[in-house]
Amino acid sequence: MTQTLVGDPAANRPHPVGGGGKLPGAFRLGLLRGGLEIKQFFRAKDAVAFTFALPVVMMAMFASIFHDKIQGAGITVSQLYVAAMLGAGLMSTSFQSIGIGIATERDEGNLRRLRAMPMPRSSYFLGKLWLVLVTGVAETTLLLAVGVAAFDMELPTAPGKWLTFSWVLLLGLIACALLGIAMSSVPRDAKSATPILILPFLILQFISGVYISINSMSGWMLKAGSFFPLKWMCQGFRAVFLPDQAKVLEQAGDWELGRVALVLGAWCIGGLVLCLTTFRWKSRRHG
Repeated sequence: MTQTLVGDPAANRPHPVGGGGKLPGAFRLGLLRGGLEIKQFFRAKDAVAFTFALPVVMMAMFASIFHDKIQGAGITVSQLYVAAMLGAGLMSTSFQSIGIGIATERDEGNLRRLRAMPMPRSSYFLGKLWLVLVTGVAETTLLLAVGVAAFDMELPTAPGKWLTFSWVLLLGLIACALLGIAMSSVPRDAKSATPILILPFLILQFISGVYISINSMSGWMLKAGSFFPLKWMCQGFRAVFLPDQAKVLEQAGDWELGRVALVLGAWCIGGLVLCLTTFRWKSRRHG
């Protein structure tokens, strides 16, 4: 056993961590937390299957039932559904999954225990964002693979199209993840989290051009859908994967990529404000 001499100045010095003498920063801890979140997610096989399979099944059903050509747009209805479902799949892996997951962790007391640890609070949320990024990219890749293989979806060759795809995906993921974090404070307990989070997501899919074409919806539905990020995510993905002549199907007759970026960016900022002002570490049942 090593003995420490009384009065020895070395006894009061902080012990180095990992040989560097400094604790990991918030970003580094966020990466480590993200790795843990990803491992935990993929260990839950049933949750993984439901999260990834549902958007693919819905896309396959609608794209198989409605597959006629759209006159004047140069595409089939199937291609329109595939492009729109990319946005819905992305929101499923961010808004819905993260909101239900955090609400469950809060109800089980995990958030209170995490709050008591020396880890910066920002690292916890960075970990969630890493989880959303990995699952969102995986879901998008799966939807694109099915769309290309079964429904004649063509991948773009122009680098500018892929650049648009990248920022729409990134801004959409961040905006929906932040909204999911904010909405996680609404359910009273874990049991009520699933219906409370799924209901608005389901409604948004119908008023955002996922299951119903934009040019087939009434005015009030268009206005309501235009307020939320899903509509703009779907529009951005249609701009990437559909030919330019298909923009006649949009509300404004144009892809409006500048407005897409503006609205999604605004939701990123607004979602962050909502998180900062509404997030709770304790369940309502525990005061």
